Amino acid sequence: MRAVAVVGIGKTAFGAFADRDLRSLAVEAGLACLADANVSPSKVEAFYLGNFAGPSFVGQNHLAPYIAGAMGVEHVPCTRFEAACASSGSAFFHAVASVAAGMYDLVLVGGVEKMTSQTTPKVTEILAGAGDMMGEGRAGATFPALFAMIARRHMHQYGTTREQLAAVAVKNHANGAKNPQAHMRKIITMEQALNGKPISEPLTVYDCSLISDGAAAVLICPLERASEFTSKPVVVKGIAQTSDHVALDEKDDITTFRAVKEAAQKAYKMAGITAADVQFAELHDCFTIAEIVATEDLGFVEKGSGGPYVLEGRTCLHGARPINSSGGLKSKGHPVGATGVAQICDVVLQIRGDAGERQVARHDLGLAQNLGGSGATAVVTILGAA
Repeated sequence: MRAVAVVGIGKTAFGAFADRDLRSLAVEAGLACLADANVSPSKVEAFYLGNFAGPSFVGQNHLAPYIAGAMGVEHVPCTRFEAACASSGSAFFHAVASVAAGMYDLVLVGGVEKMTSQTTPKVTEILAGAGDMMGEGRAGATFPALFAMIARRHMHQYGTTREQLAAVAVKNHANGAKNPQAHMRKIITMEQALNGKPISEPLTVYDCSLISDGAAAVLICPLERASEFTSKPVVVKGIAQTSDHVALDEKDDITTFRAVKEAAQKAYKMAGITAADVQFAELHDCFTIAEIVATEDLGFVEKGSGGPYVLEGRTCLHGARPINSSGGLKSKGHPVGATGVAQICDVVLQIRGDAGERQVARHDLGLAQNLGGSGATAVVTILGAA
């Protein structure tokens, strides 16, 4: 297996863009990525696209060649990956595997979603399709309701508090306010977070990620060729994708995501590190409780200690282990098909030392954790300086 490096990154701003369509967003991110690596579209050997629900959100199928052609990427394999909110994380995983195996040298990986074409109730309905529609769906459960159950159970088992959930939102909004591409560049107070509009008890509007439009892209190649494209290559040290049951009632313990734990252990083993070695991370905070659970499942803290960990300031921008310096899904935005690759872009930006106001002090080894549904898919990626 060959070592693989990220040599180009590109993102659009995330937000609500009434004047933009899905393809224009994906093309903008893809061309920015290629420009970052000084590569022409004609040099790309394969294009992997993460997209959850383009057919439902905008009515367009056959998205990979539809987008690739508009970028000038032609006559190569173009494939769309769907794994709920982990769609582009999964696309990245399979792209890395193809380069590591020697099938291709230059692979472009994109992620895109255009969600604001639909009303909020319709978006909620579409997203619910990533759950168990025969069980949870028939009962009327949406993802806010499912993660509210996870939060309530975590509170019951470990004493997690509303203040600890709110601390995730306050921190991530503070980071997102420094991110020029974030959807919501708005600082919030603990009082605001605690007293936000109720969505699904105990979650308020400040505990829930945004309905966003946006796209992201990365270019990967064998490490041995990375110097052809960049002076700051970032190495894929470890990566794993795993899965679990879709429905909550089929899980042994809804306060943990087994797929995340398993993916993390495989990625750590591949990288030859432990959780303690990870200096910073981009975690999948679709809801505030998801970030708290992830810190535990990734082994950053003992089970049940994720809430105090964030409330104590350990995960803030200048804390012991910064988490979601980008603002996370909570502030940066969550165009679901783009999120996994966007996390990779944010980790690469930190490792390069190019994160500006959001730059963390220790940035040689970072982790991205992308979650699909209520834990049915997980992709964990460990990236490091070359």
